Amino acid sequence: MRTTGSIELLAPARTADAGITAINYGADAVYIGAPKFGARAAVGNSIADIGRLISHAHLYHARVFIAFNTILFDDELEEAVRLIHQLYEAGADALIIQDMGLLEAGLPPIELHASTQTNNYDPVKIRFLEKVGFSRVILARELTLEQIREISKVTTVELESFVHGALCVSMSGQCYLSQSAGGRSGNRGVCAQPCRKTYDLLDADGRVVVRNQHLLSLKDLDLSDHLEELALAGISSFKIEGRLKDDNYLKNTTAWYRQRIDAMLEGKPGFRKASSGTVYFDFTPDPAKTFSRGSSNYFLHGRSQNISSFGTSKSTGEPVGTVLSSDGRNLRVKTTCELHNNDGLAFFAADGTLQGCKVNVAAGSSLVLAEARTIPPGTPLFRNYDHQFFETLKKSRTIRKIGLTLEVQECDAGLLLAGRDEAGQEFSQEFPLEKTAAEKPERAAETLKTQLQKTGESPFEIRSVNLLWQTPLFLPASVINQLRRSFLENFARHRQVHHPRKTVFFEKNQEPFPETAVDYRGNVANRLARQFYQRHQATVSEAALEISREYSGKQLMTMKHCLKYQLGFCPKEKTGQSNHFREPFFLSDGLRKYRLGFDCQSCRMNLYYD
Repeated sequence: MRTTGSIELLAPARTADAGITAINYGADAVYIGAPKFGARAAVGNSIADIGRLISHAHLYHARVFIAFNTILFDDELEEAVRLIHQLYEAGADALIIQDMGLLEAGLPPIELHASTQTNNYDPVKIRFLEKVGFSRVILARELTLEQIREISKVTTVELESFVHGALCVSMSGQCYLSQSAGGRSGNRGVCAQPCRKTYDLLDADGRVVVRNQHLLSLKDLDLSDHLEELALAGISSFKIEGRLKDDNYLKNTTAWYRQRIDAMLEGKPGFRKASSGTVYFDFTPDPAKTFSRGSSNYFLHGRSQNISSFGTSKSTGEPVGTVLSSDGRNLRVKTTCELHNNDGLAFFAADGTLQGCKVNVAAGSSLVLAEARTIPPGTPLFRNYDHQFFETLKKSRTIRKIGLTLEVQECDAGLLLAGRDEAGQEFSQEFPLEKTAAEKPERAAETLKTQLQKTGESPFEIRSVNLLWQTPLFLPASVINQLRRSFLENFARHRQVHHPRKTVFFEKNQEPFPETAVDYRGNVANRLARQFYQRHQATVSEAALEISREYSGKQLMTMKHCLKYQLGFCPKEKTGQSNHFREPFFLSDGLRKYRLGFDCQSCRMNLYYD
């Protein structure tokens, strides 16, 4: 059981500005897409913008990780390696990668994090990744708490776990549905999200088992009630999903997890936060109020039927009550919370589709809608846009301050300011000035302390000022303010320059890969990746599907989500419901049919291209 070490809150950054927001709202680290080759191709960022984010993050000794986690083609290798060196020179703290070919490519001495796309599920595989040079492994989302404990027992590599956000139904790196359907590969950062579409479930005779449902769409992950369990199991980094989400989601979820982690740290003296600064929030975060398909803890404590979102793949928001009566635009409701003018509501219509409406006027249990809606009594209501909450987020002045103690000493030239921050970092600066003895020493001392503590918009808060001068000096408030501003600006630069970035020199070795043969699921798309597996005593039997495009008979998805279990047909679970349909089952989107296979021994469902 892990009881010591730093605990990191890792937030997504769509852009450099979003990353700066995440740092200000409490993130210890952020992950952001490189100019190219990130698993969210739509949100690449320039080297200059990433450098701007790095400067801000390093002020708080927070870290910036670069998402570089697509598979690469041969003609991209040279550009990819050049970009990696540029990112390292810009100050990036780590590189998140999937393509093993990069380990053969001559990288700078930067930390490597094994993306969840490398299918980090098995303890033996994770030990291998540690031995070949990875500093951190991002675990598969499907792992149970017990599996995480077992991994932690057999490896010393840092372990990162997703704790919040959207869930891919397939094990990461092992999904080829989007690639096979339209050439948009998730392993290349352009997934079309076919798992969020509606499907019919058919049996072997073509009978409809389930019609027009989002059968592969899952609720979102929320492990905020399980952070202590995860930390004790060996997780050192808690990751929020969402590089495509907006700033409201980013502020709200980062604030939520910052507060939950800080509360956990108070009772666990062996653990410490991974960066500097205290965040002063001016709102109460609530993850249900920004993008949410509903939530579950997925498989953390084993399998449950509370993980699916068959009705919709969109954000439903928070449950707020039920309809009592409706008459066109006028609605009477029984609410569990206060509704506001301009709120957005959602409900499931009689045909099962998610519908929305805007509230023009909210007066207690009476609502006037912007447009007429037919909503039967008893219909549950959800709020997916809380107008007042979003206005509060938009106007938020949340700040993050680094604690600082000051000493003021007299020196030959004038005064010396010496500071020590909450991380123990020290900085001092001399200020030449004309010494004039104060006529009122006590008042001079009080003025000096008061003015030095007015830190304003700076990233610091002065927690104490100790005056060590021999002769109390008279200093005008304007002079003190100039000293303070200069000192704090230079201390900030000092912290940035002395950010503790790790240097990791990579050495190739011949550690045996856990498997002797690597098929298309190894996602080998270039000569260096093939060379990597050969070095590690494995034969590459098939190229990545993005290269071969040979889909026939291939397993396109590997899932712990199981439709037989969700529908009550599981042969292991005696739910009392009989399966009167003949297998195999198929998923149909109206254009294609995909065969489902059930590996009951491993408790997995697979989807095949036949």
